[in-house]
Amino acid sequence: MLTILQAINLSSQYLQQKGIESPRTNAELLLASILKCKRLQLYLSFEKPLSEEETNLYREYIRRRGSYEPLQYITGSVEFYGLNLKVNPSALIPRPETEILVETILNNLNKDDDLNILDIGCGSGNIGISLAVNLSNAKIICTDASSEALDLARENAKSSKLFNRIEFIKHDILKEDLNIFPQLDAVVSNPPYVSINGYATLQKEIINFEPRNSVTDEADGFTFYRTISAKAKNNFMKGSKIFFELSEGQSVEVSKILQQNDFGEISIIKDFQQIDRVIFGVKK
Repeated sequence: MLTILQAINLSSQYLQQKGIESPRTNAELLLASILKCKRLQLYLSFEKPLSEEETNLYREYIRRRGSYEPLQYITGSVEFYGLNLKVNPSALIPRPETEILVETILNNLNKDDDLNILDIGCGSGNIGISLAVNLSNAKIICTDASSEALDLARENAKSSKLFNRIEFIKHDILKEDLNIFPQLDAVVSNPPYVSINGYATLQKEIINFEPRNSVTDEADGFTFYRTISAKAKNNFMKGSKIFFELSEGQSVEVSKILQQNDFGEISIIKDFQQIDRVIFGVKK
């Protein structure tokens, strides 16, 4: 039987040959998921043998990762803003960069106020649920055009025991207006912002496994910013705030879009790589 150390070493070599980034980390995280332990605990049990069932499952996980299936889809979960959320191919995998979006929202809203917040394109529910956890008086409305994504978000809300404070609505922002919602204090979105040309250059993990319509707008990458901002212009009250996540190189154009739709006090937040990652403004 293989020991934990032997299994990790063999799997790391295999993933490296397949061109997987950070092969050792991937091998360790996949095995930790099977053994239901923290990654650090593997280092305390290197000589422990794996059972036949554990070995077979690990081989299957490594095969899938070697085919570029994202690690999070294999394990079925991801850590986001202190939460453990379920993920599947119906929704985009939450990224660490999106935690900056959540942090920015929390830093710019009064946590004691009774707030109505709309999360457009909620996916797994990671943004809306994180806001509900940290804004005890807020009502969160999560929308998505995908029924499957909404089912996943509902499941995550139930697991977080926040189902009664979050409403889930199937809504296509490109086809439907915002006037069906109550007066909003804030709207947030991490929209599909990759251009059709940029999509072809993305990693295999994204192109082959993550939902395409959550990644690209099939145009120039600004479709959702224009649409959401224009509809918010007609349905927002003065003082309401709008928050977007950005891709590299988009901040100047999105700032113009916001200004053209009566949003002022524009602020831009950089990520840890000094890339403009979040933008927000206030309705005039």
